[in-house]
Amino acid sequence: MAAAASPESVPAATGTVTTDVPARLDRLPWSRWHWMIVIGLGTVWILDGLEVTTVGNIAGRLSEEGSGLPISSAQVTGTAAALYVAGACAGALFFGWLTDRYGRKRLFMVTLAVYLSATALTALSFDTWWFFTFRFLTGFGIGGEYAAINSAIDELIPAQYRGRVDLIINGSYWLGAVGGALLSIVMLNTDIFPKDLGWRLTFALGVLLGLVILLVRRQVPESPRWQFIHGRGEEAEGLVASVEREIEQEKGEPLPPPAGEITIQQRKSIGFGLIARTVFGRYPKRAVLGLALFIGQAFLYNAITFGFGAILTTFFDVPTDGTGYYFAVIAAGNFLGPLLLGKLFDTVGRRVMISSTYLISGVLLFGTAWLFDRGSLSAVTMTACWCVVLFFASAGASSAYLTVSEVFPMETRAMAIAFFYALGTAAGGISGPLIFADLTSSGVVGDTVLAFQIGAGLMCAAGLVAVFLAVNAERRSLEDIATPLSVAPGGAAASSASSSSAG
Repeated sequence: MAAAASPESVPAATGTVTTDVPARLDRLPWSRWHWMIVIGLGTVWILDGLEVTTVGNIAGRLSEEGSGLPISSAQVTGTAAALYVAGACAGALFFGWLTDRYGRKRLFMVTLAVYLSATALTALSFDTWWFFTFRFLTGFGIGGEYAAINSAIDELIPAQYRGRVDLIINGSYWLGAVGGALLSIVMLNTDIFPKDLGWRLTFALGVLLGLVILLVRRQVPESPRWQFIHGRGEEAEGLVASVEREIEQEKGEPLPPPAGEITIQQRKSIGFGLIARTVFGRYPKRAVLGLALFIGQAFLYNAITFGFGAILTTFFDVPTDGTGYYFAVIAAGNFLGPLLLGKLFDTVGRRVMISSTYLISGVLLFGTAWLFDRGSLSAVTMTACWCVVLFFASAGASSAYLTVSEVFPMETRAMAIAFFYALGTAAGGISGPLIFADLTSSGVVGDTVLAFQIGAGLMCAAGLVAVFLAVNAERRSLEDIATPLSVAPGGAAASSASSSSAG
């Protein structure tokens, strides 16, 4: 058990309850109800990808005279991008704490509302300070989404599907990136839209799509796992019973009996000090694993994507307005990785797949650097190499979110996701640009090769950490992977699958 907490960090108990809710959720077959969860929660990553890619692609247009905004391209890709990253980090930590305290549903509605409001106000930008302010707030909302949504997904999706669903949802970011790359080509065409209108309509379209998602998301319920721990056991029982009836009607047969119960000392809240001691004191190896996975993928992605346009235009004479097509191709490769490899994380297993995707993508990027250094690549073959590298890297990067959302106790889940996301995002969004900006824009082949090698080396290092520290979490109940802090003395954790060591 965790070390005794200080009086101010000890949560208030509300009673002891024995429940089979986790086991009942984990034994559910895939159904229309689960599709509703996926659509309601997962589609926001498409918006995130659309948002980030579009802003990168419209940087040149925003800096042109007549855009309606007195800003330079460097300010868009530098200051505004850094503020978006800072906002995402701050939002993840702030909303992550609130998510563990006040519930998943309340916060994934609030964070989407923040994102939509900030994006709408970005479209109305009339001065640099306004644009900077609402880029920060847009990131603030998106950062909060990561904690609230990943928590809800893992707690609502059955154990046997959790890995693939989590990977595909996080990977759907790249569907938005494809859309953003192609959309920017149309929106920046001055034969269709004036210079001062096209980029504003792009943000407005993101708001429109977000409002549709908001309507769907209203149907997504609170996590029953969160409810029974926080003194709302009757609500949790009622919700799960209604879902069971709905699925039995859909399938036309009764559900199998659940396998296991858990006895919980219900609590109103969990102290931040207890969360920190649990993540870093009780599970130090898992904390090291989370840090390695997030930092590795952050640097690999910055090694490739930060200087993407500069590399194509500098070394392969691709016109600036033509880089969107190339980016759409590598974005498609990014999405196909989690889509096609996701099932293997539930069947072959987490340890093999996490380590393999990290190591393979790192080795392939080393190979790409070698070919580029030899002058053996064209714009098309370079893009093809990136596409293959990112096919594996995207599955690995998505598995980083999956890992930190399932290997720590229920009460710490959202804060754990928030912490590791914020650290990885900061590494990629702050250290990455500082390291890679000069390397990829210098026009010297050797500098870009070095950028690739740094990203590849850190990805391989993270893969080796996963070989030794990854947790065999496939097809196992969350309560079996990490016993909740609220388990009453002698309370048995539910286990809907293997009861092997959590590692």
